[in-house]
Amino acid sequence: MMPIYIIGHKVLRQTGADIDKDYPDLQGLIERMFETMYESDGVGLAAQQVGIPIKLFVIDATPYADEFPEAEDFKRVFINAKIVEYLGDDTVLNEGCLSIPGVREDVVRKDKVHIQYYDQNFEYHDEIIEGLPARVLQHEYDHTYGILFTDRLSQLRKTMLRNRLRAVARGKFRASYPVRLGDKNTVDRYIFPQVPVAK
Repeated sequence: MMPIYIIGHKVLRQTGADIDKDYPDLQGLIERMFETMYESDGVGLAAQQVGIPIKLFVIDATPYADEFPEAEDFKRVFINAKIVEYLGDDTVLNEGCLSIPGVREDVVRKDKVHIQYYDQNFEYHDEIIEGLPARVLQHEYDHTYGILFTDRLSQLRKTMLRNRLRAVARGKFRASYPVRLGDKNTVDRYIFPQVPVAK
């Protein structure tokens, strides 16, 4: 397993770089990310969460197929993804994140997106994805731009969560997977971004 980087680490606030098919050991990295995601009981994982600021994330929403049929066999790799348009209706769902263990909050997201991306074989895709996969996709896509789900909460909820997030950033949590904390002298700087998050 690769260690999961925890809120307060600066890499989680870095916008990922585009990569090409010659990125070193790309297939090995993808395999390790899937393995880390499964071992951590996640359904999505972005490269920033394992300390690598590139535009790459993996998803396997299959565990939620009983409740969300559209998640059946939804296992994908997204490279250099670009959401062209957010579509559909606003929906609210409770979200968590491997990088913020023990914290869950209701988050508003669109239930459909038009996205362009490359898969693990660097084949190009241009498609509309909806339902739960669209939500997981948006969560992981945000990571590639240095955005965490807590950034999408109201200012009031952010204020109420600030001390709890500070505690997480300092390692006051339990996790069943290896983690990597940020520099204890700078974690506060990276709990919330310095500029508003685009909705």
